[in-house]
Amino acid sequence: MADKTDTSAKTEKETPLNMAAQFQEAGLGSMLGLSAAWMEALGEMGAEVAGFVADRIKEDVKTQHKVLHCKDVTELQQVQAEFIQRAMEQYQDETGKLVDLSTKVFTPESKGNGNKD
Repeated sequence: MADKTDTSAKTEKETPLNMAAQFQEAGLGSMLGLSAAWMEALGEMGAEVAGFVADRIKEDVKTQHKVLHCKDVTELQQVQAEFIQRAMEQYQDETGKLVDLSTKVFTPESKGNGNKD
């Protein structure tokens, strides 16, 4: 029974609100604004990733269609090479977009003005 009392007392001290207050007291400032910025950035990143996945699926379907209509091995190799090249370009572009979105959270002067300077 003594263990339950100790556990419940510890749980009461470690609520999210109490932890945020402890961070503020430690000099980390208001965590609420930061949390809102993080949630907004996560939402933007989620939408970006969903759009990217949809675009990649479209590319996959196009490639499968081309593969089914290949007349010889040389044509098949060309289709595969184009697919790989396009995928690499798209993944590289998407990585850049996600890096830009994630750095917006940590760049205070870019918040709300839409500039990427």
